[in-house]
Amino acid sequence: MSIYIDAKNLQHYELNLKIKSYVDSESDIVIDNVVGQRYIGDGLKSDLKITINGIPGNDLGAFMDGPSIEVFGNGQDGVGNTMNSGQIIIHGDCGDILGYSMRGGKIYIEGDVGYRAGIHMKSYKDKVPLLIIGGSAGNFLGEYMAGGIIIVLGEIKNKGHLNPRPIVGNYVGTGMHGGVIYIKEDVQDYKIGKEVKKAKIDDNDIGLLRKHVGGFYNSLGLEDKVIIKDSFYKLIPYSHRPYGKLYTY
Repeated sequence: MSIYIDAKNLQHYELNLKIKSYVDSESDIVIDNVVGQRYIGDGLKSDLKITINGIPGNDLGAFMDGPSIEVFGNGQDGVGNTMNSGQIIIHGDCGDILGYSMRGGKIYIEGDVGYRAGIHMKSYKDKVPLLIIGGSAGNFLGEYMAGGIIIVLGEIKNKGHLNPRPIVGNYVGTGMHGGVIYIKEDVQDYKIGKEVKKAKIDDNDIGLLRKHVGGFYNSLGLEDKVIIKDSFYKLIPYSHRPYGKLYTY
């Protein structure tokens, strides 16, 4: 059975105390009437499943290590900040600095995201973080990225928008020195940071994309109609030390 929490009129610290009180005894929590409470799921180390009905506040799942969070609504800024493992699924759009310094686990966003998604993402030991965006991404996608995988599908983008935006903004991969970004559309060269190069995908990439894109649509409960071959481009860094010549030692 699920434990139900009504977040109406609860301050963020009250809500988070309630959640933490169930970590050792329950496996499934449903939270209704969430309206901007911050820090939900932060630092939790368990197999807990948290379902959120509403819009959680900043730093959802920060430093999280294991739980699964599913949001039926939009996310704000800092979702998955420095998360170690687990999964975050958002059935809506998301704000800025999504997956900031993320070093493990998976984040699935059904719609569009803001600026600096994937900034400072990094692989950590045997962990390879995965961020999949069903819609479009704003400027500075993958900025200073050091590891992990970002996939931008552009399939579910611009729902209800009067002025549709491109699949990615400018300055993609600025300062990138590790990991890979897959984009389901050719991106103009002027949009790409000088630290990265663009290439067509190979057979290994196709296998990886089929696996991860299939998992994305399955987790969201949507039909996967994405054509992999000949539609994706990948961005990889020229160097693992793009600013090495600037150091003085």
